[in-house]
Amino acid sequence: MATGKIGVSTSDLFPIIKKFLYSDHDIFLREIISNAVDATQKLKVLASNGEYKGDVSGLNVQVKTDKKAGTLTVSDNGIGMTREEVEKYINQIAFSGAEEFMEKYKDDKAAIIGHFGLGFYSSFMVSDKVEIVTKSYRDGAQAVQWSCKGDPEYSLADVEKAEVGTDIIMYLNKEEKDFLEDNKITDLLTKYCKFLPIEIIFGKKKEWKDGKQVETDEDNVINDINPAWTRKPTDLKEEDYQKFYHQLYPMAQDPLFHIHLNVDYPFNLTGILYFPKIDNKFEIQKNKIQLYSNQVYVTDSVEGIVPEYLTLLHGVIDSPDIPLNVSRSYLQSDRNVKKISAHITKKVADSLSDIFAKNREEYEQKWNDLKVFIQYGMLSDEKFAERADKLFLFRNTEDKYFTLEEYDTLVKQEQTDKDKNIVCLYTTNKEEQYTYIEAARAKGYDVIVLDGQLDTHFINYLEQKKSDHKYLRVDSDTVDKLIQKEEAHATTWTEAEQQDLRPVFSSQLPKTDSVFMVNFEAIGENSDPLLVTRSEFMRRMKDMAQMNPGMNFYGAMGDHFNLIVNTDHRLVKQILEDEKKEMGEKVSPLVTQIHETEEKQAALQAQHENLKKDKKEDEIPQAEKDSLKEYSDKLSDLKSQKEALLDEYGKGNKIVGQLIDLALLANGLLKGEALNKFVKRSVDLIK
Repeated sequence: MATGKIGVSTSDLFPIIKKFLYSDHDIFLREIISNAVDATQKLKVLASNGEYKGDVSGLNVQVKTDKKAGTLTVSDNGIGMTREEVEKYINQIAFSGAEEFMEKYKDDKAAIIGHFGLGFYSSFMVSDKVEIVTKSYRDGAQAVQWSCKGDPEYSLADVEKAEVGTDIIMYLNKEEKDFLEDNKITDLLTKYCKFLPIEIIFGKKKEWKDGKQVETDEDNVINDINPAWTRKPTDLKEEDYQKFYHQLYPMAQDPLFHIHLNVDYPFNLTGILYFPKIDNKFEIQKNKIQLYSNQVYVTDSVEGIVPEYLTLLHGVIDSPDIPLNVSRSYLQSDRNVKKISAHITKKVADSLSDIFAKNREEYEQKWNDLKVFIQYGMLSDEKFAERADKLFLFRNTEDKYFTLEEYDTLVKQEQTDKDKNIVCLYTTNKEEQYTYIEAARAKGYDVIVLDGQLDTHFINYLEQKKSDHKYLRVDSDTVDKLIQKEEAHATTWTEAEQQDLRPVFSSQLPKTDSVFMVNFEAIGENSDPLLVTRSEFMRRMKDMAQMNPGMNFYGAMGDHFNLIVNTDHRLVKQILEDEKKEMGEKVSPLVTQIHETEEKQAALQAQHENLKKDKKEDEIPQAEKDSLKEYSDKLSDLKSQKEALLDEYGKGNKIVGQLIDLALLANGLLKGEALNKFVKRSVDLIK
C-alpha cells in the first residue's frame, strides 16, 4: 500500500475547501454525481471511437445510503481510473481530468460537465473520510482504493473490484447525518439531477400494499434523460411542451405559449421558455427560469443572462458557453453572456410578433396575461420597446383591441383638445366609474381600460414618448374639461353666492383624512348636480408610491377630491334660493359688518404702507401694528361666525346631504355608517 501527501501548497487549504468551496453544502451531491455522469459520458465517447469494446447500453449512476455505517455512496459504471490517474487527478487539486479529456476529444466535449477539478473535494464539506474504489476500462487494469480523512495525508492500495467504474464512499460527519435520510436525498436529486443525461438510480420504487409502502423490483430512476429542451422542435408536439411545463411546475396553470431556443452558433444555447399566467396582483415570481449546463442544474437566479423583465418567464436555459465560477452558482460577466441575453430578447420579441401576425385573434385572447410582460419589457429595455411598440394593445370598455397606432387613428378626430393634444380617456374600474364612462361616451368619446399594476408607469412612459398625448382618468374632471375644445363657460353665480354655498356643501362632506375642495362650475342643466373628481396628478403619484418606496411622501398623503357643484342644475339653483330665503336675515348683519371691517382694514393698510415708505419696520409705532392686527382678527372672527351659521344650516339640509351622498356613491366613496344613513334618508324622502 502506498501513502503520500496530496499536492497542495499548504495544509490550511483543506479547511478552506471544507467550509468555503461552495456557498451551499447541498451542492456536494450535485458535484459528485456530475463527476460520475462525466465518467459514463467519457466511456460512451471511447466506445463510439472504438477505443472501448464493452457494452455501454446500461450505463447509470447509483446513489446508496447506509445509516448503520454512516455512509453515502455514489457509484458509476463509467470510465474508471488507474492508479496513475488517481495520483494525477485526485492528488493534485484543481487538475481537472475533464479539461484534459476535452482537449483530446474536442469534437465530443459538449457531453463533458466538469471544468475545475474541484468538485470531488466538495465531499469533504460533509465527510470525515472519503474513499474512492475505482477500476479503469483499460484491459488488465488493477482496481485501487484511495482514502483520505480531509487532510493532506492519503492512502492508495490495490483492491478487488469486479466491474469497471468508480465508487465514491463518503463517511458523513455527525453534523451532516441528515444526508442519510431518504427524503433529503430524494429532494436533492430531484433539484439537481432530474434532467441529467445518464440514469440516476436511488433505491427501488415503492408502492402501497397492505396499508404500507413496500419496495418493488423496479429501479427508482430519478431523472428524465431526454428532457424536452434537448430534443428537436420538429420532434415535439404541443402536448409534449405542456407535459414538460407541468414537469417543471406541477401546480401551475397551463402556460400561454412557449418559445423553443436552439442555437449552435456563435454560442451553444438550448432551452424552452414559457409565458405563464400571472395573477392580476402582479406578484412577481422571479427565479422561475432554471439554468443548466449540459443538463446539470446550476441555478435559478438568471438575472445575469435573462433581462430582468424576462425573469417573469418560466422554463429552462441550457448552455455550456455560460462561464461559471467554481461553485457554478454565480454568473461571470462576459461577451457570451451579453450575446445570449440579446438573443433571448430578440427571440421573445420575434415570437410575439409572429403570433400577432399569424393569429391576432389568439393574441388578443391572451392579451390580458401577456400585457404585464410586454409593459415590463417596454419600461425596462429601449430595444425591446422598439420591437414591441406595434405589439402593445389597448382594450376599450367594449372589449375591442387596438394597437397604439390604431387607437390614435380611432380617437384623433373627436378627442383632440384645443391645444392639439390627443386625449386618451381611461378607466380603472368599469363598474365603479360607470357614470363617468357614460358621460364620456355620450360625447362620442372612447374609453380604454387600464386596470393593471404597471399602467400608471406605462402611461407616464407614453406621455414622455409623445408629448402631444395626454392620458386622463375618466373621473378626474368634468367631461367638458377632460377634453377641452374651447374655453370653459364661467358660472353666472357671483363670488358672494359661491362663498355662501361653499360652507353649506362642505358641512356634509366626509370627515376623514381625505381632502375635499368645493368648486362651482356651469356644466349644463342635464349634467349631474354634483360630481366628485380626483386630480390626475395626485392619483398617479399615490399609485406609483404603492410600488416605489422612494415616493412614500405621496403614499402617506390623504386622497384629494374635488366636489364640483353644477350651478346650471335646477336642484342646485333651488338650494341657493332656499339659502337666501332662510339665512338672508341671519347672515345679512354679518355681511354688513364684514364689508365695513374690510373697508376700514383696507384704509388702515394703505396708511400702514405709506408709513413704511419713509420708515423702517421697527420705526413704525406699535399702536399702528396692533390696530391693523385688531381689524384682521375681527374680520377673521366675523367670517368664522358667518361660516358657522351657513355650516349649521347645511348640516340640516336633507337635499344637500342627499346630493353629496349620491355623488360619493357614484364614485364608490360611500360606505359603512354613511351608506346606512343614506339609505334611511332616501326612504324618508320617498315617504
